[in-house]
Amino acid sequence: MNLRLTIHRGTRQIGGACIEIEHRDGDRLILDAGRPLDAPDGATGLLPRSLDRRRPATVLISHPHQDHWGLVEELPAEWPIWTGSGSAKLIAITADITRNPLTRTFRTWDSRSGPFAIGPFTVTPILIDHSAFDAYMLLVEGAGKRMLYTGDFRRHGRKSVLVDRMMASPPADVDVLINEGTNLGTDKPVTTEAELETDFVELFERTKGRVFVSWSGQNIDRTVTLYRAAKRTGRTLVIDLYTADVLDTISNGTRLPRTGFPNLKIAVTRGLRGFYRRIGRDEFVARMVPHGLSARRLAQCRHVIMLRRGLLADYQRAGVVPTAEDAFNYSMWRGYLSEPYHAEALEWCRACGAEIAYIHTSGHASPADLRAFAAAICPKVTVPVHGVKWDEESHGFGAICRLADAEPIAIP
Repeated sequence: MNLRLTIHRGTRQIGGACIEIEHRDGDRLILDAGRPLDAPDGATGLLPRSLDRRRPATVLISHPHQDHWGLVEELPAEWPIWTGSGSAKLIAITADITRNPLTRTFRTWDSRSGPFAIGPFTVTPILIDHSAFDAYMLLVEGAGKRMLYTGDFRRHGRKSVLVDRMMASPPADVDVLINEGTNLGTDKPVTTEAELETDFVELFERTKGRVFVSWSGQNIDRTVTLYRAAKRTGRTLVIDLYTADVLDTISNGTRLPRTGFPNLKIAVTRGLRGFYRRIGRDEFVARMVPHGLSARRLAQCRHVIMLRRGLLADYQRAGVVPTAEDAFNYSMWRGYLSEPYHAEALEWCRACGAEIAYIHTSGHASPADLRAFAAAICPKVTVPVHGVKWDEESHGFGAICRLADAEPIAIP
């Protein structure tokens, strides 16, 4: 055996990723330590039992979605954890906002870091396109073998050129491709962010009043799309304090919209303002206030306004109520609407007579792009992860090695 690969969790589910690569000398890498998507709030003890925590290991986190990093606090304290520099910042924000501040520190790489050594392994982080900012594929080399872990990716976002370039000049001689398959067997929308921008422009132009939009504050591509569409139609995009925090944290040295940009304001609501002050972030609130709008000023405007359940009480208290002249767009996966947290804002707008729209695109690659990517990499074998339709949709991926959770495979 040169390397041993074990998918501790993720061979037959989306989220909760935890992958181990063991060198013949005994050194180990753990790729992602994700919280399962169906884990109850507050549940602990969720690391896979098959993951041996008695032996040393180094952890690599591919991107800042909780289904890939959410269990880092359960890992042994002596295990080093690596991730992208932007990812580390976003993970810290999420930990604070969910009232689970991190006790762990991260070692970081960035998009220009290039290959680096961890024991007998060489790791190359490869920045790619995904709905998460600062997402990476991970090329792992050791004992004369090469394994490529896709993490989560797509080919239709604002960084799609990164995937296209990789496909045009792929890493050579990949022995194992550990390939995500989130969208296999689905018809989720996979239009480009540029096409979404055009769709939003059309919605903004035909709407007489305000346009309320629900989207993830960490989906930077979507924030950029909405900002560009707002500017094109003479509207102002109004984000909440959390989204402003995200942009403030990761926008330095980039062209991303942030505090002080034209056509961008912050809704300074009582709930989030109080939360940030309780966690000792008074300085942040003070910096944001000059660029902010009180909720009351949103009652009469034509802005594009971020809306989610956590903002509803403050909006309603300030008299911000949708009308038949307004519109609402849900810009996340439709499946979330089965949860009251996500559905409440939509139903509030619907009950008030606002137009309901659905302008969105998936954060994951289409089935066609998944197959095209695997064909471009041309690995000796593909190991499926992060999908529920692999058994029915494995055609077009070349040689497949279908594992069960915790089933090890030797890479000779």
